[in-house]
Amino acid sequence: MTDRDRPTLRKCPACDGFASAAITLGGRDNRGHLRTITAHCMTCQGTGTLPARAASLTGGRA
Repeated sequence: MTDRDRPTLRKCPACDGFASAAITLGGRDNRGHLRTITAHCMTCQGTGTLPARAASLTGGRA
């Protein structure tokens, strides 16, 4: 009998696993570096994954 050690992680449906992105602001600073901001996915808070679903009970009465 096989047994899983850890539950499988689910990819975030909103960001498809790419939870953070660097976005350029369209200019450069005094040193010549691109000005960027980091945007995080609001659904998964920047982790790229969601917790595994709880086991659902199927069938009738327990």
